[in-house]
Amino acid sequence: MDLGLSNRVALVCGASRGIGFAVAEELAREGAQIAICARDANAVAAATARLAKTGAKILPIIADLSTTEGTATAAAKALEHYGRVDVLVTNTGGPTPGPSLSHDWAAWTRASELLLRSAVELTRSLVPGMQQRKWGRVIGITSIAVKKPVPSLVLSNSLRAAVTGYYRTLADEVGIDGVTVNTVLPGYVATERLEELAAATTKRTGATHESIFESYRTGTPVGRVGAPEEIAAVVAFLASERASFVTGQAILADGGRSGTLL
Repeated sequence: MDLGLSNRVALVCGASRGIGFAVAEELAREGAQIAICARDANAVAAATARLAKTGAKILPIIADLSTTEGTATAAAKALEHYGRVDVLVTNTGGPTPGPSLSHDWAAWTRASELLLRSAVELTRSLVPGMQQRKWGRVIGITSIAVKKPVPSLVLSNSLRAAVTGYYRTLADEVGIDGVTVNTVLPGYVATERLEELAAATTKRTGATHESIFESYRTGTPVGRVGAPEEIAAVVAFLASERASFVTGQAILADGGRSGTLL
């Protein structure tokens, strides 16, 4: 299937590892020109070298998306290098685990800056250009937590829901200009973040690493955790010409774990 992504320009955030890297790789294989950003220079360099093997053009950007300077840098460098951004994939690491009453307001502010402000500022910088060109794709990587709050992840549960509300509203406003806006909600996926969450659960409950991962597997109808490449495939479709009538959606890619009807 030709996804119509040849020579499109995609900015993929948090792309030095995990789901973000898999998305950048998938889009590169579909012929897109890629800008990747993350805050760790060594990780960005390593990811760029791996992505270069696809033969695609890769622009590495070092930026901390939890800061105003970081979001401005990511958008400006992508525009300066390629002249436009057609596909924006917002994705950041998760905030600190903890139950509802455990975080002071400073922690809530940091989580908001990481998850919500990064999405808002990047879209404010890049979506107007998409509107002018009458074509664009915005895809936010959020979490199953939007549909089913995850225990001891109140910051993620709350702020990813806020991102979903923002993107759903944006979708209504820019659809007439040929710009679609969707979010993808991964379930339990084999990434470093999942290992970090398992370690936090072990510390909190005393459960073993193996028992925690067994609960991830048995609680998912397909009987396993997901692979980053499986999430990337969903993102690539949403970025494509074929998905031009799909907008304003929060699409689960969770192996059926959420158990929701809608």
